[in-house]
Amino acid sequence: MSAENVLQAFNMSVKNRSYKEELIHHSDRGLQYYSSIYQKALSKNKVKLSMTDGYDCYQNTLAERINGIL
Repeated sequence: MSAENVLQAFNMSVKNRSYKEELIHHSDRGLQYYSSIYQKALSKNKVKLSMTDGYDCYQNTLAERINGIL
């Protein structure tokens, strides 16, 4: 998954969003989420970035479970 592909998906979601309150984007520590183009897009759209605090694979599992519930 390249940063450009992730950015394209993010831009589509921002364009089509109906929820206008503050957003938080949670992700693992994938390089595409650290990229400068992705960080600039988050900042431009006033989206807070949340990442796991380490490279523990079980943290990502928990985040995926919470996303599934939501």
